[in-house]
Amino acid sequence: MSNSVKPPRPRREPSLLERAANVYDFQAYVRAPAPVEEPRPASVDQVAPVAEPVAAPEPAAPPPVAAAPVAQPEPVAPPEAVDPFVVPVMPEPAWTPPGLIEDDEHDAAPAEAGPALAGIPAEFLAQPGDDDFLASEYNPGFSDVATVDRALLAENGMIVPGAPIGPLAEEFRLVKRQLIITSQRLIETGDADKARTVLICSARPQDGKTFCSVNLALSLAAERDTEVLLVDADVAKPDVLARLGLAEGPGLLDALDDSNIDVEDLVIRTDVPHLSVLACGTRKASDTELLASARTRTVLQRLLSANPRRLVIFDSPPALAASPASVLAMLAGQVMMVVRADKTPESEVTAAINLLDACEHIQLVLNSVAFVPGSRRFGYYGKDVG
Repeated sequence: MSNSVKPPRPRREPSLLERAANVYDFQAYVRAPAPVEEPRPASVDQVAPVAEPVAAPEPAAPPPVAAAPVAQPEPVAPPEAVDPFVVPVMPEPAWTPPGLIEDDEHDAAPAEAGPALAGIPAEFLAQPGDDDFLASEYNPGFSDVATVDRALLAENGMIVPGAPIGPLAEEFRLVKRQLIITSQRLIETGDADKARTVLICSARPQDGKTFCSVNLALSLAAERDTEVLLVDADVAKPDVLARLGLAEGPGLLDALDDSNIDVEDLVIRTDVPHLSVLACGTRKASDTELLASARTRTVLQRLLSANPRRLVIFDSPPALAASPASVLAMLAGQVMMVVRADKTPESEVTAAINLLDACEHIQLVLNSVAFVPGSRRFGYYGKDVG
């Protein structure tokens, strides 16, 4: 047997995993405790946090380095803190005429005005030179005076008391002038009580009856020798007080149902000079019968006798939608029938007039008319008074 020498095996190169095992101790991760995460520094200038040694003397302070100082973390505001850049929503303040504002408030910028007038266009706001608006009668001093929401009137496109006269105010000046002329004629014939009673009606809903009632009352209240009482007699859908921004309460129906109630105690005086309102009151199933009773004439006579200069305006339901309109027509000296342009059929207007024929004086008002360029339209004419 020959003595043969085996050739040496070729040396195998270690794998990547084996070489990594010779360099790194993979078991150390299992044996070592979980590291405690240090808070992240606020500045990017610090590359890695330095762990604080345990039970070691305090290291000496490093020499100053000419580098930008490390920014300190900003304190976090508590939840109850108020952001100075957010304007808090404040409750709407009570309306105050410009003539009654203290002098130090006049120096404030227009943008700082209260939100109550924010919805009124700039041309509708009264200026210090508007003597009629700044009259002392705008602050009668009564504690039970209700404040009419001027901003709400402006948002709904209605007449704003004290604002500069616009096309809408001029149009209702013409309407009220015709009513005043008819009222004077009734006085001359000896029917003074009916001369001071006006019924606002329409043939059907959505014709603008309440819109015209409120605007007519505001326009008549501007007369120097007239006190206006606007009565919400639309027992099916009372809306007068809501249009003025006033709260509902006891009113006409309550006085008709209870003879012990003095209706004059239910009249609401407003901060608009010469304007008062009477709510509809608690509605019942027998509303029409209450209006047709003899008690209605007694209540109306009480309202007229309380103020000899008072003009009572009834906002009634549509004539073709509810029966109280025909009942109230027997008590009114004149009726203003609101007709919506291009909406109310002529047959419905005729039928409504026939239901209201208990009143001898019926006048029509065309509402929601579309004006074309070049047609007659009220605008600015005159000079500034300052």
